[in-house]
Amino acid sequence: MASDSVVVIPTYNEKDNIERMIRTVFSFDKAFDILIIDDASPDGTAQIIRSLMLEFPGRLHLEERQGKQGLGTAYIHGFNWSLKKDYEYIFEMDADFSHNPEDLIRLYEACKNGKGDFSIGSRYCKGGKVKNWPINRILMSYFASIYVRMVLWISIKDTTAGFKCYKREVLETIHFNNIRFKGYAFQICMKYAAVKHGFRPAEVPITFIDRQFGESKMSIGIFKEAFWGVWKMKKMNL
Repeated sequence: MASDSVVVIPTYNEKDNIERMIRTVFSFDKAFDILIIDDASPDGTAQIIRSLMLEFPGRLHLEERQGKQGLGTAYIHGFNWSLKKDYEYIFEMDADFSHNPEDLIRLYEACKNGKGDFSIGSRYCKGGKVKNWPINRILMSYFASIYVRMVLWISIKDTTAGFKCYKREVLETIHFNNIRFKGYAFQICMKYAAVKHGFRPAEVPITFIDRQFGESKMSIGIFKEAFWGVWKMKKMNL
């Protein structure tokens, strides 16, 4: 049965997580397809995915890019691919289980049932939690969201969240190909653009758990891009 939903997952060196993530998503009663954007992972991530495509034909898809090009460009690639394939609901999710795949269903229902035009897996709305992060990382993330809300005047509690579901009409409206940010700034900019176009966000509380396997892609450069990028967003054609 064809699915109305696709989960876009960017990967770089996720061989320890990717097979378990794929099998978990495909185990749900609700059918999700998966599109993985792999940036030439040297650890063999793409080979694992290709072997699983034989087991899940038509449901598991892989787009391979040459070299590490950043999260934002991976999602833009995935959005363009997904819109061409006529999916109604397009998701963003990390490969490392910091986003619990079981929450995909709650994000889907929030959009499907009309609570929002796009839904956000939120650490900072009522009921949201963070586990296994050092306190300085939690505080940096929490106050970063406050900073973004103050600069951009949006009411979203978790402005840097990367676990989301969009109705296709949202992505059809946003000029996301104009967004050049690569890290958290990309996530912020997409939410800001959606709100600017009049789309309604729905924050769904999740428990965010720091990765167990593989290495975090967080860097000081990503943080700086987000800190200064929010001022640039106010002048962009979104």
